[in-house]
Amino acid sequence: MNDNNKRAVAGAPEALVEQSLFEVRQKIHPRAVTGVFAGWRWGMVWFTQVLFYGLPWMTWNDRQAVLFDLGARKFYIFGMVFWPQDFIYLTLLLVIAALSLFLFTAVAGRLFCGYACPQTVYTEIFLWIESKVEGNRNKRVLLDRRPVDARKLALKAIKHALWIAVALWTGFTFVGYFTSIRELWAEIPGWALGPWESFWIAFYGFATYGNAGWMREQVCKYMCPYARFQSSMFDRDTMIITYDPGRGEPRGSRSRSLDPKAMGLGDCVECGICVQVCPTGIDIRDGLQYECIGCAACIDGCNQVMDRMGYPHGLIRYSTTNALAQGWSSRQMLARALRPRVLIYAAILGAIILAAGVSLYLRVPLKVDVIRDRVSLSREVEGGMIENIYRLQIMNTQEVPHRYRISAAGLPSLRVAGEDVVEVPAATSMMVPVKLRMESGQSGVGSHRIEFVVRAMESEGIVATEKSVFLVR
Repeated sequence: MNDNNKRAVAGAPEALVEQSLFEVRQKIHPRAVTGVFAGWRWGMVWFTQVLFYGLPWMTWNDRQAVLFDLGARKFYIFGMVFWPQDFIYLTLLLVIAALSLFLFTAVAGRLFCGYACPQTVYTEIFLWIESKVEGNRNKRVLLDRRPVDARKLALKAIKHALWIAVALWTGFTFVGYFTSIRELWAEIPGWALGPWESFWIAFYGFATYGNAGWMREQVCKYMCPYARFQSSMFDRDTMIITYDPGRGEPRGSRSRSLDPKAMGLGDCVECGICVQVCPTGIDIRDGLQYECIGCAACIDGCNQVMDRMGYPHGLIRYSTTNALAQGWSSRQMLARALRPRVLIYAAILGAIILAAGVSLYLRVPLKVDVIRDRVSLSREVEGGMIENIYRLQIMNTQEVPHRYRISAAGLPSLRVAGEDVVEVPAATSMMVPVKLRMESGQSGVGSHRIEFVVRAMESEGIVATEKSVFLVR
């Protein structure tokens, strides 16, 4: 309750007391930090962004290497072409991603959040731009506090212009995964972008600008569900970023030349660097909190202070609850990494990845769907033959044309009437009408199971079979 509310309480009826249910956000200005983990974070920034921005511009077989063409219902990923019928691979990809997240979290906490999450990556980029335009943390704090003047307006305008440019380029690149990015680029000078492309570029650009520029830690604290259920994947042997109170307490400032033990102090000098460098503004010395994204900036910041004071590193470090409680060494702590939960996650993940890899390796680049002609189910034609009409959807998933021979089996004298060879262009689906005939009297009245066989004439290994029925009346 603030001071105004306290004054209102004195002598006032309870019904007149007002109390805010929401905490007013205090803007966080993270302090720049260098160190091993900062290097890892920036390494992941470069890796993810070179991958994200660069992939759409790569070519493969005279086309975009990675393109999810929703209009044509084809997904191109380097040398592979996927169709809606390959939905199982998307399912496997999502399962692999989920299990990987479980595995990494069980071993070392929120590694994904701290190093590879898009929110973390773009916040790092936007903070870097902010520091280059407005200066270091102290200068940014003073700039926000000073009255509005020409210099402040100019700096803010430059910063936001650069943010918007990065955000729009990010939205443009994202849309470039679904519409040929070279076509998009050619349409920009003439303002010829379609309405949907324009909408999604603006939408994802606005989302990037808002999340990384304005909301920042609010996304991690209030919007991301992972922060809420992470504890279910932690146990006492999960490596998390921890403060060692046994070594650090009692805290207190001191001169570098004094012996902290003689003063009755621990190694924590109460400098507050761990709070200043935290992108979510928490104090790791208060213990593990759901707002901690595992970026390890506090470890780098604390280690820098320990270097200046001449103390050993590790006052804030990756450790486990059991290791802190038992006083384990790093070797003892790492020995607990291969515990049953981790082994089960790793075994399941490895099995799924192996199955997915084998399935992709053995994947036949030909798919066939059979659709019966509902107008003419079964009829008798010249020569006393029984005829059924079908439509075969033949999908050539390779990027070379193929000629396919169509045959059928399952009944005596069953054959394809007419042309039994069809040519399907590269990465194309073709609907082919097929007539099957059988001599009358070869089977009884009713529905009989048959099988279509479609085989590439250039490669005997490319063959697909599809079951259907042949009706005799």
